[in-house]
Amino acid sequence: MYLIAGLGNPENEYSGTRHNMGFDTINRISEEYKIKVEKKKFSALYEKANIEGEERILLKPQTYMNLSGNSIRECANFYKIKPENIIIIYDDKDLEPGKIRIRKKGSAGGHNGVKSVIENLGTQEISRIRVGIGKPQQNSDMINYVIGKVPKEEQEKLQQGVEKAKEATIEILKNGIDKAMNKFNK
Repeated sequence: MYLIAGLGNPENEYSGTRHNMGFDTINRISEEYKIKVEKKKFSALYEKANIEGEERILLKPQTYMNLSGNSIRECANFYKIKPENIIIIYDDKDLEPGKIRIRKKGSAGGHNGVKSVIENLGTQEISRIRVGIGKPQQNSDMINYVIGKVPKEEQEKLQQGVEKAKEATIEILKNGIDKAMNKFNK
């Protein structure tokens, strides 16, 4: 069984922001497979469903980004899911909008949500899909950049990244992470 967790912030004010690329990807996967991610447990919205012939869990932690690991740990412990069967999806300022990068493991890279996941699971060996959001121009305020509203002209690029992240997740589930990395890490 796989646990697929999209990182983001709950509340409507964060909907449509760069920091919610993980949530947006979970939403796209749930649309693709006609799944409603509405059950409440593990300080999250979740659903256990058949995706690509096997039981999978889609999870959107409702703990806010910096505490995402608490929710993921609770769910993984409850379903006895090993870290190698967890995929986290999140925004990455070091990738251009519309780009994604898949990794089998690694550090948090300065991302507090990923740091929380690593601390809670006790390992860096967690598969991840990073969705590019780019950096603000002229080093303006990073916090406002990631949680502020996205200009219309940039929304399409970000949604291209979300779509690629959805496709990459499905590829991992069908054919494994190595094949997905070869296909999407270009």
